[in-house]
Amino acid sequence: MSMWRASLLGCFDDFGLCIVTYIIPCYTFGRNAEAMGESCCVCALTYAFPIIHLVAAVNIRGRIRQEKNIEGTMCGDLLTVLFCPFCALVQEAQEVRGPALLGMARE
Repeated sequence: MSMWRASLLGCFDDFGLCIVTYIIPCYTFGRNAEAMGESCCVCALTYAFPIIHLVAAVNIRGRIRQEKNIEGTMCGDLLTVLFCPFCALVQEAQEVRGPALLGMARE
């Protein structure tokens, strides 16, 4: 099992992504979902429905973990999405984008 490429509190490793996520988190969530083969627009629209969004966010985070062989649990995903939603989105985006596409990330 591996670990996340960026830490949960490593939001500022990619400042541009951090700002976009803070202003329009549905965009980042949609892009993360699209990287997992889901519809970008449908997932982004779940932000209008809190319970549906929570289920979708936990599902996408779990799929990223499974695909990248990252250790963790569904309960951990739920707590992360519930209490640190923006940090979770940035962490997931950094994971699916990979190191070559992080843009202005600090090394």
